[in-house]
Amino acid sequence: MIDAGKKAGSEEEEFKMEVKLLSQDKAKVKVVVKGSTAAELNAYRRTIVNKVLAMAIDTVEIVQNSSALYDEMLAHRLGLVVLKTDAESYFARAECKCKGVGCARCTLDLTLDVQGPGIVYAEQIKSKDPAVVPVYGKTPIAKLLEGQHIKLTAQAILAPGKEHIKFSPGLMYYQGFPQIKIGAGVKNADAIAEICPTGVFESKDKKLKVKNTEACVLCMACVDASKGEVEVKGSDTDFIVTIEPWGQLSPIQMVEGLVDALHKDLDALGEEIKKIK
Repeated sequence: MIDAGKKAGSEEEEFKMEVKLLSQDKAKVKVVVKGSTAAELNAYRRTIVNKVLAMAIDTVEIVQNSSALYDEMLAHRLGLVVLKTDAESYFARAECKCKGVGCARCTLDLTLDVQGPGIVYAEQIKSKDPAVVPVYGKTPIAKLLEGQHIKLTAQAILAPGKEHIKFSPGLMYYQGFPQIKIGAGVKNADAIAEICPTGVFESKDKKLKVKNTEACVLCMACVDASKGEVEVKGSDTDFIVTIEPWGQLSPIQMVEGLVDALHKDLDALGEEIKKIK
């Protein structure tokens, strides 16, 4: 439970945001957020995509490339390799003491040296920092024939997704919490339960019942099948929120990065307001 106070004029209003975990696995986390708005959640979504820091390969110096790929295409593929991010050990270049020149505090060196024949995989990229390595080692980079050779050095940096989508750590998306009403005139309970793609309903003794509200994705297939006897809509204040990382950061780290980014934006806004005064 998150409580916060809010002043409106001379009166103090209190609002509460309640968060409940729905499901969690390696791929994503789902939570129910109560007492929020679509505008607020959209601000969080945009911040995660655009401002949370993650690491990715930014520059590549190719020593030798006799593969079928142009140098630019090879560099592009390397840039999209998902790197495990140690955000606490590195600084964004804009905040580093080197002022963007590049140093061990803001830049990580990687190398790739592979001869054919065979497939070049992301796991063959050698990193100077064992904490920052490709998340998906079997990501194919290139195919080499007999006698072909790729040798290069690369630099990875910490940056936000607004600079390039390769730095974005994942997605956050949401929907209104399902509000389902079943009318008394439902006759085809079995058909409605079967047509629901996520198993929201069950039919017992020809009666339709909701067995898993959180599974509803608001597709409205049940509404069409029931000819209006089933009503479904999304709440304006309660939401199902999904955080889906690509692998650079965990969902918890993404939320922590979201909070840090929001604090920086609010501090910057406060400074601008002081200048106006």
